[in-house]
Amino acid sequence: MRRGLVGDVALRTVSRLAHIPAVDELPSGRTLELPGGGRTYLVDTGPPPDDVGAPPVVLLHALACTGLLTWYPSLGALAKRYRVIVFDQRWHGAGTRPPQFRLEDCADDVAAVAEALRLPSVIPVGYSMGSLVAQLTWRRHPHLVAGAVFAASTANFARPGRDARVLNGVSIGIGRAAEWRCRMLAELDEHLPAELDNRWAYHQFRSTSASAITAATAAITRFDSSAWIGGMDVPTAVVLTRRDRAIRPARQRRLAALLPDATTYEVDAGHAACVLEADAFRPALLAACASVSSRIPAPVRR
Repeated sequence: MRRGLVGDVALRTVSRLAHIPAVDELPSGRTLELPGGGRTYLVDTGPPPDDVGAPPVVLLHALACTGLLTWYPSLGALAKRYRVIVFDQRWHGAGTRPPQFRLEDCADDVAAVAEALRLPSVIPVGYSMGSLVAQLTWRRHPHLVAGAVFAASTANFARPGRDARVLNGVSIGIGRAAEWRCRMLAELDEHLPAELDNRWAYHQFRSTSASAITAATAAITRFDSSAWIGGMDVPTAVVLTRRDRAIRPARQRRLAALLPDATTYEVDAGHAACVLEADAFRPALLAACASVSSRIPAPVRR
Protein backbone atom coordinates (compact mmCIF):
# COMPACT_ATOMS: atom_id res chain seq x y z
CA MET A 1 0.00 0.00 0.00
CA ARG A 2 2.77 2.40 0.95
CA ARG A 3 4.72 1.50 -2.20
CA GLY A 4 1.63 2.24 -4.28
CA LEU A 5 1.23 5.64 -2.66
CA VAL A 6 4.87 6.52 -3.29
CA GLY A 7 4.54 5.29 -6.85
CA ASP A 8 1.53 7.54 -7.41
CA VAL A 9 3.42 10.51 -5.97
CA ALA A 10 6.36 9.63 -8.19
CA LEU A 11 4.17 9.65 -11.27
CA ARG A 12 2.73 13.05 -10.35
CA THR A 13 6.21 14.40 -9.63
CA VAL A 14 7.58 13.10 -12.92
CA SER A 15 4.60 14.62 -14.73
CA ARG A 16 5.22 17.97 -13.06
CA LEU A 17 8.95 17.85 -13.76
CA ALA A 18 8.24 16.95 -17.37
CA HIS A 19 6.57 20.34 -17.79
CA ILE A 20 9.52 22.24 -16.33
CA PRO A 21 11.38 23.93 -19.19
CA ALA A 22 14.31 21.78 -20.26
CA VAL A 23 17.79 23.15 -19.83
CA ASP A 24 20.82 22.04 -21.82
CA GLU A 25 23.40 23.42 -19.41
CA LEU A 26 23.11 25.14 -16.07
CA PRO A 27 25.39 28.11 -15.38
CA SER A 28 28.34 27.32 -13.17
CA GLY A 29 28.39 28.74 -9.67
CA ARG A 30 30.57 28.79 -6.60
CA THR A 31 30.43 28.84 -2.83
CA LEU A 32 30.59 32.38 -1.49
CA GLU A 33 31.73 33.13 2.04
CA LEU A 34 29.55 35.90 3.45
CA PRO A 35 30.98 38.78 5.48
CA GLY A 36 30.03 38.23 9.07
CA GLY A 37 29.79 34.45 8.69
CA GLY A 38 27.88 31.85 6.69
CA ARG A 39 28.10 30.82 3.08
CA THR A 40 25.86 30.29 0.09
CA TYR A 41 25.86 28.96 -3.45
CA LEU A 42 26.05 31.83 -5.92
CA VAL A 43 25.90 32.28 -9.69
CA ASP A 44 27.30 35.51 -11.15
CA THR A 45 26.82 35.95 -14.90
CA GLY A 46 29.37 38.76 -15.14
CA PRO A 47 29.26 41.71 -17.58
CA PRO A 48 26.49 41.32 -20.20
CA PRO A 49 27.02 41.67 -23.97
CA ASP A 50 24.16 44.20 -24.25
CA ASP A 51 25.00 46.18 -21.11
CA VAL A 52 22.33 48.81 -20.40
CA GLY A 53 24.47 50.42 -17.71
CA ALA A 54 22.13 49.47 -14.86
CA PRO A 55 23.26 48.16 -11.48
CA PRO A 56 23.45 44.36 -11.19
CA VAL A 57 20.21 42.44 -10.79
CA VAL A 58 19.99 40.23 -7.68
CA LEU A 59 17.40 37.47 -8.10
CA LEU A 60 15.67 36.31 -4.91
CA HIS A 61 13.88 32.97 -5.06
CA ALA A 62 10.58 31.57 -3.82
CA LEU A 63 9.78 29.50 -0.72
CA ALA A 64 10.99 25.88 -0.76
CA CYS A 65 13.06 26.50 -3.90
CA THR A 66 16.63 27.42 -4.74
CA GLY A 67 17.96 30.34 -6.72
CA LEU A 68 18.49 28.37 -9.91
CA LEU A 69 15.25 26.41 -9.64
CA THR A 70 13.18 29.60 -9.47
CA TRP A 71 15.07 31.65 -12.03
CA TYR A 72 16.81 29.42 -14.58
CA PRO A 73 14.13 29.82 -17.30
CA SER A 74 14.73 33.60 -17.31
CA LEU A 75 18.41 33.72 -16.41
CA GLY A 76 19.75 33.66 -19.96
CA ALA A 77 17.47 36.43 -21.21
CA LEU A 78 18.29 38.66 -18.23
CA ALA A 79 22.02 38.01 -18.58
CA LYS A 80 22.03 39.51 -22.06
CA ARG A 81 21.30 42.96 -20.59
CA TYR A 82 22.31 42.85 -16.93
CA ARG A 83 24.92 41.40 -14.68
CA VAL A 84 22.80 38.86 -12.82
CA ILE A 85 23.45 37.53 -9.32
CA VAL A 86 21.43 34.60 -8.01
CA PHE A 87 22.06 32.78 -4.73
CA ASP A 88 20.39 30.36 -2.32
CA GLN A 89 18.78 32.19 0.58
CA ARG A 90 19.27 31.03 4.14
CA TRP A 91 17.85 27.64 5.07
CA HIS A 92 17.18 26.91 1.38
CA GLY A 93 19.33 24.77 -0.90
CA ALA A 94 23.00 25.49 -0.17
CA GLY A 95 22.24 28.72 1.71
CA THR A 96 23.63 29.55 5.12
CA ARG A 97 21.93 27.78 8.06
CA PRO A 98 22.01 29.87 11.25
CA PRO A 99 19.90 28.83 14.27
CA GLN A 100 16.97 31.13 13.39
CA PHE A 101 15.14 32.05 10.18
CA ARG A 102 14.13 35.70 9.81
CA LEU A 103 13.21 37.53 6.62
CA GLU A 104 15.13 40.54 7.94
CA ASP A 105 18.27 38.40 8.04
CA CYS A 106 17.60 37.29 4.47
CA ALA A 107 17.62 40.97 3.50
CA ASP A 108 20.91 41.43 5.33
CA ASP A 109 22.28 38.50 3.31
CA VAL A 110 21.57 40.47 0.12
CA ALA A 111 23.70 43.27 1.51
CA ALA A 112 26.38 40.76 2.51
CA VAL A 113 26.49 39.30 -1.01
CA ALA A 114 26.77 42.82 -2.45
CA GLU A 115 29.60 43.60 -0.04
CA ALA A 116 31.44 40.38 -0.90
CA LEU A 117 31.15 41.19 -4.63
CA ARG A 118 31.95 44.88 -4.07
CA LEU A 119 28.68 46.06 -5.59
CA PRO A 120 27.77 49.65 -4.59
CA SER A 121 24.14 49.26 -5.69
CA VAL A 122 21.81 46.53 -6.93
CA ILE A 123 18.30 45.93 -8.25
CA PRO A 124 16.64 43.23 -6.11
CA VAL A 125 14.17 41.17 -8.14
CA GLY A 126 12.10 38.94 -5.89
CA TYR A 127 9.57 36.19 -6.53
CA SER A 128 6.98 35.36 -3.83
CA MET A 129 9.06 34.94 -0.65
CA GLY A 130 11.94 36.61 -2.46
CA SER A 131 9.79 39.66 -3.12
CA LEU A 132 9.31 40.13 0.62
CA VAL A 133 13.06 39.93 1.07
CA ALA A 134 13.47 42.53 -1.70
CA GLN A 135 11.13 44.90 0.14
CA LEU A 136 13.06 44.44 3.37
CA THR A 137 16.36 44.96 1.57
CA TRP A 138 15.25 48.48 0.67
CA ARG A 139 13.90 49.01 4.20
CA ARG A 140 17.13 47.92 5.91
CA HIS A 141 19.71 48.95 3.28
CA PRO A 142 18.24 51.87 1.31
CA HIS A 143 21.68 53.03 0.16
CA LEU A 144 22.17 49.72 -1.65
CA VAL A 145 18.87 49.49 -3.56
CA ALA A 146 18.72 51.47 -6.82
CA GLY A 147 15.37 49.99 -7.87
CA ALA A 148 13.30 46.85 -7.31
CA VAL A 149 10.98 44.37 -9.03
CA PHE A 150 8.34 42.44 -7.07
CA ALA A 151 6.77 39.37 -8.70
CA ALA A 152 3.85 37.38 -7.26
CA SER A 153 4.10 39.66 -4.25
CA THR A 154 2.09 41.33 -1.49
CA ALA A 155 2.46 43.83 1.33
CA ASN A 156 1.01 41.36 3.85
CA PHE A 157 -0.77 38.02 4.18
CA ALA A 158 -2.99 38.54 7.21
CA ARG A 159 -6.34 40.25 6.95
CA PRO A 160 -6.67 43.23 9.30
CA GLY A 161 -7.48 42.00 12.80
CA ARG A 162 -6.84 38.37 12.02
CA ASP A 163 -6.02 36.42 15.17
CA ALA A 164 -2.35 35.48 15.52
CA ARG A 165 -3.44 31.97 16.54
CA VAL A 166 -5.06 31.53 13.14
CA LEU A 167 -1.82 32.47 11.42
CA ASN A 168 0.05 30.04 13.65
CA GLY A 169 -2.40 27.32 12.66
CA VAL A 170 -1.79 28.07 8.99
CA SER A 171 1.97 27.81 9.54
CA ILE A 172 1.61 24.49 11.35
CA GLY A 173 -0.60 23.11 8.57
CA ILE A 174 1.85 24.11 5.87
CA GLY A 175 4.69 22.70 7.96
CA ARG A 176 2.98 19.31 8.21
CA ALA A 177 2.38 19.31 4.48
CA ALA A 178 6.04 20.15 3.94
CA GLU A 179 7.12 17.24 6.14
CA TRP A 180 4.92 14.87 4.11
CA ARG A 181 6.33 16.31 0.87
CA CYS A 182 9.93 15.82 1.99
CA ARG A 183 9.24 12.28 3.23
CA MET A 184 7.69 11.32 -0.09
CA LEU A 185 10.44 12.96 -2.14
CA ALA A 186 13.07 11.06 -0.15
CA GLU A 187 11.56 7.78 -1.39
CA LEU A 188 11.11 8.72 -5.04
CA ASP A 189 14.57 7.98 -6.44
CA GLU A 190 13.77 4.36 -7.21
CA HIS A 191 10.64 5.40 -9.12
CA LEU A 192 12.13 8.17 -11.25
CA PRO A 193 13.24 7.06 -14.71
CA ALA A 194 16.98 7.34 -15.32
CA GLU A 195 16.35 9.27 -18.54
CA LEU A 196 14.40 12.05 -16.81
CA ASP A 197 15.83 15.28 -18.27
CA ASN A 198 15.00 17.40 -15.24
CA ARG A 199 16.30 15.09 -12.53
CA TRP A 200 18.44 18.03 -11.36
CA ALA A 201 15.23 19.96 -10.60
CA TYR A 202 13.96 17.09 -8.46
CA HIS A 203 17.16 17.18 -6.40
CA GLN A 204 16.87 20.96 -6.08
CA PHE A 205 13.40 20.45 -4.60
CA ARG A 206 14.83 17.97 -2.12
CA SER A 207 17.60 20.31 -0.97
CA THR A 208 15.29 22.31 1.33
CA SER A 209 14.10 20.52 4.47
CA ALA A 210 10.60 20.42 5.92
CA SER A 211 11.76 22.26 9.04
CA ALA A 212 13.18 25.05 6.88
CA ILE A 213 9.91 25.38 4.96
CA THR A 214 7.96 25.49 8.23
CA ALA A 215 10.19 28.20 9.71
CA ALA A 216 10.09 30.28 6.54
CA THR A 217 6.32 29.95 6.29
CA ALA A 218 5.90 31.21 9.85
CA ALA A 219 8.04 34.25 9.03
CA ILE A 220 6.14 34.89 5.81
CA THR A 221 2.71 34.85 7.47
CA ARG A 222 3.90 37.53 9.91
CA PHE A 223 5.27 39.82 7.18
CA ASP A 224 3.60 43.22 6.82
CA SER A 225 5.13 46.13 4.90
CA SER A 226 1.88 48.05 4.41
CA ALA A 227 2.87 50.77 6.91
CA TRP A 228 6.16 51.64 5.19
CA ILE A 229 6.30 50.31 1.63
CA GLY A 230 4.68 53.50 0.32
CA GLY A 231 7.87 55.33 1.22
CA MET A 232 9.98 53.58 -1.41
CA ASP A 233 11.88 56.34 -3.18
CA VAL A 234 13.42 54.25 -5.98
CA PRO A 235 11.90 52.99 -9.26
CA THR A 236 9.75 49.88 -8.80
CA ALA A 237 7.74 47.47 -10.90
CA VAL A 238 5.24 44.71 -10.08
CA VAL A 239 4.75 41.51 -12.08
CA LEU A 240 1.24 40.33 -11.23
CA THR A 241 0.17 36.69 -11.69
CA ARG A 242 -3.57 36.82 -12.46
CA ARG A 243 -4.40 33.16 -11.75
CA ASP A 244 -2.45 33.04 -8.51
CA ARG A 245 -4.11 31.08 -5.70
CA ALA A 246 -1.27 31.45 -3.20
CA ILE A 247 -1.09 35.25 -3.36
CA ARG A 248 -4.40 36.51 -4.67
CA PRO A 249 -4.30 39.10 -7.48
CA ALA A 250 -6.16 41.59 -5.25
CA ARG A 251 -3.26 41.52 -2.79
CA GLN A 252 -0.77 42.00 -5.59
CA ARG A 253 -2.73 44.97 -6.94
CA ARG A 254 -2.85 46.49 -3.47
CA LEU A 255 0.94 46.34 -3.25
CA ALA A 256 1.21 48.04 -6.64
CA ALA A 257 -1.19 50.76 -5.46
CA LEU A 258 0.88 51.37 -2.32
CA LEU A 259 4.10 51.82 -4.27
CA PRO A 260 4.75 55.33 -5.65
CA ASP A 261 4.86 55.30 -9.48
CA ALA A 262 5.20 51.53 -9.82
CA THR A 263 4.70 50.06 -13.27
CA THR A 264 2.59 46.90 -13.36
CA TYR A 265 2.77 43.96 -15.77
CA GLU A 266 0.05 41.33 -15.58
CA VAL A 267 0.61 37.72 -16.59
CA ASP A 268 -2.21 35.25 -17.19
CA ALA A 269 -0.57 32.58 -15.06
CA GLY A 270 -0.52 30.97 -11.62
CA HIS A 271 1.84 31.17 -8.69
CA ALA A 272 4.48 28.92 -10.28
CA ALA A 273 4.61 31.07 -13.42
CA CYS A 274 8.34 31.72 -13.07
CA VAL A 275 8.98 28.07 -14.03
CA LEU A 276 5.84 26.24 -15.16
CA GLU A 277 4.59 29.13 -17.34
CA ALA A 278 7.94 30.75 -18.04
CA ASP A 279 7.11 31.64 -21.64
CA ALA A 280 4.34 33.92 -20.40
CA PHE A 281 6.23 35.18 -17.34
CA ARG A 282 9.58 35.99 -18.96
CA PRO A 283 8.45 38.88 -21.22
CA ALA A 284 6.73 40.59 -18.29
CA LEU A 285 9.81 40.14 -16.12
CA LEU A 286 12.07 41.63 -18.80
CA ALA A 287 9.70 44.57 -19.28
CA ALA A 288 9.59 45.19 -15.53
CA CYS A 289 13.39 45.14 -15.25
CA ALA A 290 13.70 47.48 -18.23
CA SER A 291 11.16 49.87 -16.71
CA VAL A 292 13.07 50.02 -13.43
CA SER A 293 16.55 50.25 -14.92
CA SER A 294 15.54 53.02 -17.32
CA ARG A 295 14.23 55.18 -14.46
CA ILE A 296 17.30 54.90 -12.21
CA PRO A 297 18.98 58.33 -11.98
CA ALA A 298 22.21 58.63 -13.97
CA PRO A 299 24.57 59.00 -10.96
CA VAL A 300 23.48 55.57 -9.68
CA ARG A 301 24.02 53.91 -13.04
CA ARG A 302 27.41 52.55 -13.96
